[in-house]
Amino acid sequence: MRVSAKADYAVRACAELAASPHGDPVPAEILAQGQDIPTAFLERILGDLRRAGIVVSVRGRSGGYRLARAAGSVSLAEVIRAVDGPLVTVRDERPPSLSYDGSAASLLDVWVALRTSVRSVLDEVTLASLVAGELPDHVKALAATVGAWDNP
Repeated sequence: MRVSAKADYAVRACAELAASPHGDPVPAEILAQGQDIPTAFLERILGDLRRAGIVVSVRGRSGGYRLARAAGSVSLAEVIRAVDGPLVTVRDERPPSLSYDGSAASLLDVWVALRTSVRSVLDEVTLASLVAGELPDHVKALAATVGAWDNP
């Protein structure tokens, strides 16, 4: 699985919003500075997140962006889907719409298992748990697996 810059930036910007005291609106420029994200690119990402109902824009002198709902109810998967679409695709198709024959027939099971694995992490981690550093136990266990940090 490849995480795009757009998805990475979206999650990081949402983490900044989740960390905002009292849910106060944060201007895009401040979000961009806080996570070293190009402002123009972040503005487009925030538009995607707004259309998906994850953030809302607040007008006025003390305006900016804030989360549309509690950080504990927004998963990383939602944020990524809002900017990149489905979490796992093969040739831009969702695994259940594929079929393979012959020696590659079992490959579909691999792609579906991959999707399930990705979902088991990204659907379970919320913005609140990310910001608090309180990841689900199974996510911490996966990150602590022998070889998890190696780059083969």
